Amino acid sequence: MSTRQRPVRSLNASPPAAAQTGIQAVLKHRDFRWLWLGQIGSQLADKFYIVLMVFLIAQTWVKGTPEANPALAEAASAIKLDLPETRAQMITLLATGIYMANTVPAMLLGTVAGVWADRWPKRTVMVASNGLRALLVLLAPLALVPAPTWLGLSLGYWGLVLMTFLESVLTQFFAPAEQAAIPQLVPADLLLAANSLYQATSMAATIVGFALGDPILRALQAGLARIGIEGGEFLLLPLCYGGAALAISRIRWREAAIPQNRGSVWQEIGEGLAVLRERPRVAAAMLQLVLLYSLLAALYVLAISLASAIPGLGPTRFGTLLAMSGLGLAAGALSVAQLGHGLNRRHLATAGLGTIGWSLLLLGQLRGNLTFTLLLCAVLGVGSAMLAIPAQTTIQEDTPEALRGKVFGLQNNLINIALSLPLVIAGTIVSRWGLLPVLWGLAAIAIAAALAEQPWRRC
Repeated sequence: MSTRQRPVRSLNASPPAAAQTGIQAVLKHRDFRWLWLGQIGSQLADKFYIVLMVFLIAQTWVKGTPEANPALAEAASAIKLDLPETRAQMITLLATGIYMANTVPAMLLGTVAGVWADRWPKRTVMVASNGLRALLVLLAPLALVPAPTWLGLSLGYWGLVLMTFLESVLTQFFAPAEQAAIPQLVPADLLLAANSLYQATSMAATIVGFALGDPILRALQAGLARIGIEGGEFLLLPLCYGGAALAISRIRWREAAIPQNRGSVWQEIGEGLAVLRERPRVAAAMLQLVLLYSLLAALYVLAISLASAIPGLGPTRFGTLLAMSGLGLAAGALSVAQLGHGLNRRHLATAGLGTIGWSLLLLGQLRGNLTFTLLLCAVLGVGSAMLAIPAQTTIQEDTPEALRGKVFGLQNNLINIALSLPLVIAGTIVSRWGLLPVLWGLAAIAIAAALAEQPWRRC
């Protein structure tokens, strides 16, 4: 097992003043600022990507009523599904193929990608993955070229599915390299603030990307068409990914020498698993993250039922509830960055789990009330930030530098599984037993996890 190495700091990072903590102190580090700007571009591009795929599906393969789309009837029959009854259902059916292509690499390749992220320089991995994604999405217009069909759909659609799969594969390399780079660019006493900013930015990019993606694509399409340039909607993704690659390439830091004599990929995966066995704090923090993302994934399903119980909202506007939880998470992340430096992390995690548990309980009791439901979704987001950020910081601090890519790759694997399985399980349970028992069950899990932290114990 490798011993923990002393991080190699950025060449131009100045040490923070003893009294300086929080976001202002983190952003004084030039190299971290470039990483943060790269994160913004990459995160926005990931969300804009999904929006663009749905936009192209709606514009190209789904027109009018189901009867006007015989090819889609053939595609639904090929995979043994009933023919969708509305245009929205047809779009959803084709978008499912995109979602699956985006999810499969995240569930299968995260750990292996983390091993390779440790074998290569982190900055090179991040720049290359963003640069290659920028080049890859330039191929999207080819999907609109007339082509033969397969399973009732043109090869252009299947080309988008393949492109999405490859884009997701590249993302699996970027994510562990980015997480492993953060402890290299900021001092240990600013890691909590750096992770808070990372979480807040990620949630803001999710809200902005999904809320403004379609209007931005349409504005680009219409604006450039006025000056005779067609396909303006295809420029957004290369600009975002390319801008992220350019920002990260400006980072100047000397990484520790990478050992040349490596074992097999499976041996290195075993080394990453050994970190969890030998460092209980890392294993506990990762378990907390898996639990959190499982609860949040279940909330995605429950939000539909919660919204349908609210007069004036309805099931189709469930995104309003998710947006409020996202705003709460962003606000909580910024608060942890500014105020969490001197707090005990176990107490912070306990408070986060307790906040999530009581929010879920009250959501069940007060369902149907718009004001209280929105408020409780925001409070649940705050609790999520109180749990996620200390856990992520603990993993970064306690994982040896040479093994961070492997551990973060494993973390991404587990989190993506945690995000996927509850989507199926929660929906099945809600349809059989109703919303309230599920909320109570999730609340009990969160509160039991909070008590397992034994906050009354002396540190």
